[in-house]
Amino acid sequence: MRTIALRVWVVCWLILVWVLLWGTVSAANILSGLIVALVITLLLPLPPVPVEGKLHPLSLLRLVLTMAYYLVVSSIQVALLALRPGPPPLTAVLRVHIAVRSDLVLALAVNMINLTPGTIALEIDQARRMVYVHVLDVGSDRTVKRFYHQVATQQKLLVAAFERPEDWRPSADKVEEGEEVDTP
Repeated sequence: MRTIALRVWVVCWLILVWVLLWGTVSAANILSGLIVALVITLLLPLPPVPVEGKLHPLSLLRLVLTMAYYLVVSSIQVALLALRPGPPPLTAVLRVHIAVRSDLVLALAVNMINLTPGTIALEIDQARRMVYVHVLDVGSDRTVKRFYHQVATQQKLLVAAFERPEDWRPSADKVEEGEEVDTP
């Protein structure tokens, strides 16, 4: 049932995107959008993504609010760096460990880093859960500590929202492949 609901949602979303691209809501655009959506979903299906945890809505809300705060603060910091006279800020590539279990949550964490102004993930070591991030303004220990604190906070909120140990169920493909399963 969940799979069917997800497929219907994807088709509806693709129809909406099609209609928005054409700029006019008409029967022809909706019908052609349906045809395009069906062709895309049937001929180019996405691989299934294993969901190994459980979603906690209040923790997710906290994550979204915290991320919004970080986006505003980082945007102001980058704007001030761009406007201040003098030499450009010192930049560096920092390595950060993202201690999450799921590849999906690791992808979310990296996307959160990339969305934050002044940071961009350059490389992901998926096996060791290490991310190499180019960071703008590492001119003091305080700014470096602030970056690591921000990533640690995001990581805690991601675990609380998606990967609580009591809700963790490894996907069947990990068990079948014989990988070590990290259980609480």
